Amino acid sequence: MKLWYQSLARQTESTPYGAILRRVIDSCVDPGTEVHIQGVAEAAGIGVHYRFLEYHDMKEVIYNAIRAEKEGYDAFLIGNSSDAGIREAREMVNIPVLALSETGMHIACMMGANFGLITVSEKWTPRNMENVRRCGLESRLVGCEPLHTSPLELKKAMVNKALRADVMADFMAAAKRLLARGAEVIIPAGGDVIVFLAEDGIYEVERAPVVNGIVELVKMGELAAKLK
Repeated sequence: MKLWYQSLARQTESTPYGAILRRVIDSCVDPGTEVHIQGVAEAAGIGVHYRFLEYHDMKEVIYNAIRAEKEGYDAFLIGNSSDAGIREAREMVNIPVLALSETGMHIACMMGANFGLITVSEKWTPRNMENVRRCGLESRLVGCEPLHTSPLELKKAMVNKALRADVMADFMAAAKRLLARGAEVIIPAGGDVIVFLAEDGIYEVERAPVVNGIVELVKMGELAAKLK
């Protein structure tokens, strides 16, 4: 089986993030599953903060989905919590197209009565809320807590242990605030934070599950390909 994992970070395959992402994906795939990781090359890779840049990311995502089908991939996975291009790509190809946010929320709904979102920043929160509404899951959402960081700071945290520790402390505090409001499942809405959690072996906070969107996306991609 061949899966195409489309990151929206710039040239993911040659970055520190890409190296950690590869380790996380390799740790969860079935024997015989090959996962190709592809970053964006035409845009800046920070579309999570600017609609104009997300527009350019989306175009590349759609055309890469078409390319993936032509090259014999069994499923196309959008590894960004924007889910950029998911509807358009599904129109254009006849292989399963899954995305990080939609998949993570549906998995969370199978793990608890409700969930809380932790976004990478205040500016990114409205975009994540759009995905909640698109999936019709407003009634399952307890709340949304932003981290006090930015795409640039998260990239620095890939190689700076002190910054990474600050991000993790910020995440844990946000998760506990959501739990205090009644959240039963926590969803980190950002690939950088997800790989930090995976490397640190954090899959729950105070016994509440923390959805690892990357692992769930890959495993659901395998399932979708088998079901097709």
